[in-house]
Amino acid sequence: MTADPYQAARASAARLAELSGHDRHDVAVVLGSGFAPAAAALGPADAEIPLADLGGFPPPTVPGHAALARSLAIGQRRVLVYLGRVHLDEDPPQAVVHGVRTAIAAGATVVVLTNAAGGINPGYRVGQPVLISDHLNLTGKSPLSGPPPPAGYPPRFADLSEVYSARLRALARESDPTLAEGVYAALAGPHYETPAEIRMLAVAGADLVGMSTALEAIAARHLGAEVLGISLVTNPAAGLADHGLDHGEVVAAGAEAAGRIGALLASVVPQVAPA
Repeated sequence: MTADPYQAARASAARLAELSGHDRHDVAVVLGSGFAPAAAALGPADAEIPLADLGGFPPPTVPGHAALARSLAIGQRRVLVYLGRVHLDEDPPQAVVHGVRTAIAAGATVVVLTNAAGGINPGYRVGQPVLISDHLNLTGKSPLSGPPPPAGYPPRFADLSEVYSARLRALARESDPTLAEGVYAALAGPHYETPAEIRMLAVAGADLVGMSTALEAIAARHLGAEVLGISLVTNPAAGLADHGLDHGEVVAAGAEAAGRIGALLASVVPQVAPA
């Protein structure tokens, strides 16, 4: 990736337009661990592009994440779907948010971030989608650190008073009134949390825990995009079940419930951005 991550995003967006045949994408969707079947629920793609062909995208190394992007139409919206992401334990913050910045450089005004999460809230069950109302960024990192953005970009001191759009959450609840909302705690990983850490997070107000999403949401809000966050509860958090945690089970749970995530996205995405 070049020293200027914003220029790198513009270059990837230009390559996306060339390979997809579409100059603009209105909405970006990032799929979480094991969620690839949700992409099928969104509809057929006009183009499927290896992320390596766009430049600036390191390959994901976590099982359940594919290094592919799809371009498709949902209603009158042109949608860019990432079938996976890299995490902070794999690559630095600028690489983690490169997909989001590329999508916004390509015209996206809405970014939908999905993830597999551990459930801290005792009212949550495995397989349940939860709207993210806010987050705790406990990674110790920010995608806005480093040199100031170049001329024409907002300053680094982004307002995070409303990271996850109330408007978009309301649209999601219109599609599925049973959706709960919760606070997502983002940790750096790759190891899972200890039971003591989960108890601490619960006291701090977290309902969900995972290793993604927060940095992408910060980068999107910095550039003015609206963010919709959806967690799928794939397991009880550490110490809240009578067994340990295993990433294979997380991916399997994500794949099993991916159809519901896909149906929810297919219902919500046509409403979220101007045609």
